[in-house]
Amino acid sequence: MKIEAERIVVRYPGRPVPALDGVSMSVPPGSLYSVLGPNGSGKSTLMRALLGVSRLESGRALLDGRSSTRWSRSDLAKAVGAVAQAESIAFPLTVTEIVGMGRYPHLGRLSALGERDHTAVDQALDACDMVELADRDVTTLSGGEFQRARIARALAQEPRALVLDEPTASLDIRHQMAILELLRTSADRGITVLLITHSLDLAAQFSDHLLLLAHGQVAAEGTPNDVLREDILAEIYGWPVAVRRDTETGSPRVIPLRSPHRADASSASARSVT
Repeated sequence: MKIEAERIVVRYPGRPVPALDGVSMSVPPGSLYSVLGPNGSGKSTLMRALLGVSRLESGRALLDGRSSTRWSRSDLAKAVGAVAQAESIAFPLTVTEIVGMGRYPHLGRLSALGERDHTAVDQALDACDMVELADRDVTTLSGGEFQRARIARALAQEPRALVLDEPTASLDIRHQMAILELLRTSADRGITVLLITHSLDLAAQFSDHLLLLAHGQVAAEGTPNDVLREDILAEIYGWPVAVRRDTETGSPRVIPLRSPHRADASSASARSVT
């Protein structure tokens, strides 16, 4: 599935400045494309706009060349597995039941899960390291465990595209890497993956392409080496950084530096003590 934005503008009521202002992007089928940017830069709004949730003031959001608002909810749910940044569960459900909800778009009304559905659920649980937690009430899960259950639900849909907003939030290092490896493998198998993340290093290591947003506009776009440059990042994030090359992967690694103002203050304090 190809995912595109053509100069989209989103403006929230009562706010004079657009949340997204002329953003364009193109995510090729079977690629892993990451969207980066500081807090409030428009990343989550972009996800909602692409899925037809946020109303566009102008521009177009396209899924396989068709406006996202022209997809039926059923067809969209079959084609795209979405994991939003936050979610609450109002009823006591097991992990298996939550993951099984990913099969609903493929079922008729009041239909029970069949053999293929159970297979898809089992595979998704295994992929997200949730088999041992399958019978647990989701309200007893940690934040990271619940996040993995939500990703498993999206995988159980067997979608043609995955759109994920901060999927590694609350995860430890092992599960962060496992989820990114899973998304990379999914892309290599033909699933389009659009990832919103604050993790510059993970994005650099696993992504084909990056989009960097700032104040609702595109600040940079290209390969990890094109986007993750010291001058660009220091300006957008308002903090000095160093960029080094990973000796094993060759991907850029971003190292936040101590503030020069703080260093000057520390030196002055030390001199006054001596």
